[in-house]
Amino acid sequence: MTDLERKIYRIIYNMSRFRKNPTIEELKIKTGKDETSIRKAVKNLISRKELEWDKEKKEWRFYV
Repeated sequence: MTDLERKIYRIIYNMSRFRKNPTIEELKIKTGKDETSIRKAVKNLISRKELEWDKEKKEWRFYV
């Protein structure tokens, strides 16, 4: 897991504990990265089964 992936994972995990899903804009502010980098990191986390989006509940699932 890269530093950016780890940072995004922690942000999503911590925010989702309070039933709030971070937006791309919030992730851009908190990481200091551009949208393309953030989307790529989230896709990598999903492809490695470390994160999963539950469409029915509209929340993240964590596996690490």
